Amino acid sequence: MESIGNVWWYTGFAVFVVVALAIDLLALDKKAGQKVTTREAINWSLLWFGLSFVFAAGLWWYLDGSMGRDIANAKATEFLTGYLIEKSLSVDNIFVFLMIFTYFAIPTEYQRRALVLGVIGAIVLRVVMILIGAWLIAKFHWILYVFGAFLLITGLKMLVFADEKPDLEKNPVLKWMRGHMNIARELAGERLTVMKDGVRFFTPMFVVLVLIGVTDVIFAVDSIPAIFAITSDPFIVLTSNIFAILGLRALYFLLADMADRFHLLSYGLALVLMFVGVKMLIVDFYKIPVFLSLGIVAAILAAAVVASLKLPRRDPD
Repeated sequence: MESIGNVWWYTGFAVFVVVALAIDLLALDKKAGQKVTTREAINWSLLWFGLSFVFAAGLWWYLDGSMGRDIANAKATEFLTGYLIEKSLSVDNIFVFLMIFTYFAIPTEYQRRALVLGVIGAIVLRVVMILIGAWLIAKFHWILYVFGAFLLITGLKMLVFADEKPDLEKNPVLKWMRGHMNIARELAGERLTVMKDGVRFFTPMFVVLVLIGVTDVIFAVDSIPAIFAITSDPFIVLTSNIFAILGLRALYFLLADMADRFHLLSYGLALVLMFVGVKMLIVDFYKIPVFLSLGIVAAILAAAVVASLKLPRRDPD
């Protein structure tokens, strides 16, 4: 599968990700035991957004000089479209994290460790699934139709059940853990296990980490096929995914108190997944231009956000 990336590009990007994660950890963990303020969350979220667009501009500038304007325009637009899709899906991921933390009554100051592991797990899972996805598409072109059908069905299900909140009591993973493991009723700070009367118990924090890991897997399964509908270039797929995940913790602290204000975002995400699914299904008959895809995805998400702010949430009663 053709890619603009080479071993040096991948190595350089890997070093950047490690440094970025280290900076993110130091920046948001410098005040142990204290909450991340809204101002800090806004500043760091803007920084990560800005870095993503700087990367896109740098990519365009380099390709414009080495491969020509057409390739530069195409690759930069593919990156921005993929980034927008993945970032919007990561916002939905954040709301699921919030639901898990709320259900187990995890204080804000104890959420950091879970979020760190959640971000690292999301990056590792996406790298693995991108490699698998790129190999499958290179070997079996028809797998695009499978991805497309999966995304279309996922989008339809999300559209139908957008108003229904997941019930963690019915979560099969949680049920299994409660039935096969000793689960303590109370937190023990950030500890994952405690000893009581000579018996080891797993704390609610451990359960939260497991559920966040499962959530990472579920969202990776949704997001990776979506980006391959935009581009088959592994370097663009990888960088747009990782940039969307970087700064996820800062974005969580920014959006945690505003989840209810974006109550229609799920509808927008459902339509995006359905559009991407259709795009994959018709790829051999009509290839929707990347610029048009970027415009459609941006318009759907913008409409969902504006509608959420303008229209009040319906009273479930």
